[in-house]
Amino acid sequence: MSSAKKIKIILPVIIVLFFAAYAEHKFSQKKENITGRLQNREMDEISGIAASTLDSNIFYVHNDSGDTSRIFAINPQGQIKRVIYFKGDPKEPLGVADCEDIAVGIGPDKGRSYIYLGDIGDNGAERKYITVYRIPEQRSSKDSIVRTEAVPIHFKYPDGARDAETLMIDPIEKLIYIISKRTDSVNVYTYPLNFKPNDTATLNRRCKLYFGGFRPFKWITAGDISRDGQQILLKSYDKVYYWRRLKNEPVWKAMQRKPIELFYKPEKQGEAIGFTLDGKGYYTTSEGLFAPIYHYKIP
Repeated sequence: MSSAKKIKIILPVIIVLFFAAYAEHKFSQKKENITGRLQNREMDEISGIAASTLDSNIFYVHNDSGDTSRIFAINPQGQIKRVIYFKGDPKEPLGVADCEDIAVGIGPDKGRSYIYLGDIGDNGAERKYITVYRIPEQRSSKDSIVRTEAVPIHFKYPDGARDAETLMIDPIEKLIYIISKRTDSVNVYTYPLNFKPNDTATLNRRCKLYFGGFRPFKWITAGDISRDGQQILLKSYDKVYYWRRLKNEPVWKAMQRKPIELFYKPEKQGEAIGFTLDGKGYYTTSEGLFAPIYHYKIP
């Protein structure tokens, strides 16, 4: 074959490969989108994010240990729209000890949504109990400061105290989910949503989940269940795991199947993940001043 003929054959192939590589590069650039940054110095240790069910442009975030009993309502650009204060545990100097995750879901009143805040952090695995607060969700208003009532339930573990940073609400089986953090195989616990206010209850241990990798990067730091209950997210410091729930399948059984690893750009100390209201994507953010807010589409 002459050199001219070879060039005629090879050149189109090279052009196709070039444009394919360029398209892949552009696609990879669009896998994540920074919608804004946390725009207030008081949001310096954000550890959870959850979408409002009443306002598609509002997300709830909170700091972990060292902050008082409050939640920030922000937009995707990171601007604070409201600060929600509540009365926490009188035994805690700041009202809360170590809030590590947040979720929005159903509750005791039909047709009403609630914010669930998990005061569940326990680095030394020494707390006598952890607490989940249930707060009725309110529509946005012009008030920048809101004070509200929070209904607590205190939990003990059936197998000894441990650290946890993941709180999720299952709207189908009506369960609270808490997942431990610091061991190679994390434990999954549940408790019914129709709890007795101010009660102290023992969580139900459901299963163990193993994730490969190296400590501390493999530790599970956040999770969420979509509003319709059909999708599940867990994240570690360097990965995001995804499951789609089968019909009549409990969340804890779904998570025992091999997950899909979604694209994730590791953050400085990423401890927050939450679905969008429509379940077509998710947001993440991290600890640190003016941390970026990332949005990802679910493929």
